Amino acid sequence: MCAQTKKEPLRYLALGDSYTIGESVAENERWPVQLAKALSESGTPVGTPKIIAVTGWRTDNLRNGIEIAQIKEKYDLVSLLIGVNNQYQGKPADASYATEYEGLLKMAIQLAGGDKSSVFVVSIPDYGFTPYGKPKQEKISKELDEFNAINKRITESYGVTYINITDISRGGLDDPELVAGDGLHPSGKQYTLWAECIMKSLKLK
Repeated sequence: MCAQTKKEPLRYLALGDSYTIGESVAENERWPVQLAKALSESGTPVGTPKIIAVTGWRTDNLRNGIEIAQIKEKYDLVSLLIGVNNQYQGKPADASYATEYEGLLKMAIQLAGGDKSSVFVVSIPDYGFTPYGKPKQEKISKELDEFNAINKRITESYGVTYINITDISRGGLDDPELVAGDGLHPSGKQYTLWAECIMKSLKLK
């Protein structure tokens, strides 16, 4: 039997918006941080995630943010979650979003050294199921379904793993503990459920 060699921690890059940076939750409750911790505890060491995400970012803002960061290194794991602010700011789920999203997916693959198996996409959660979104829940949910249909179609066309956490977010009105104190964003508890869901879907080498 060969002696076990210590694994080098995987380098993880998380791209997104308020959901990825964890608006209204503590740093250790952000889902990328929880995911890295859970993977490490399960035997796949992951370093502290590098997060490129700002509350309010649309697809075009994220692209600019990645370009400004001038990332040189290759990441072993790259996640992408983007689009809620396109909807929130009244942008349509159309060819423009599709083009910008596809460009970001290509960037994510490039940042993973061209390895599609190292990239995963997380669906847009539904803030219609929060106290803030409840008055317009039907409209919000319908529009976010359209955005998610676009990003899922494109993601799967590239052979990249697509993880649906939208259903989890739709429990926010039944379980108030799934919503952060601001009445809009997910709580640390909800992000734990996301991390668990993502863990089950990842196929790490």
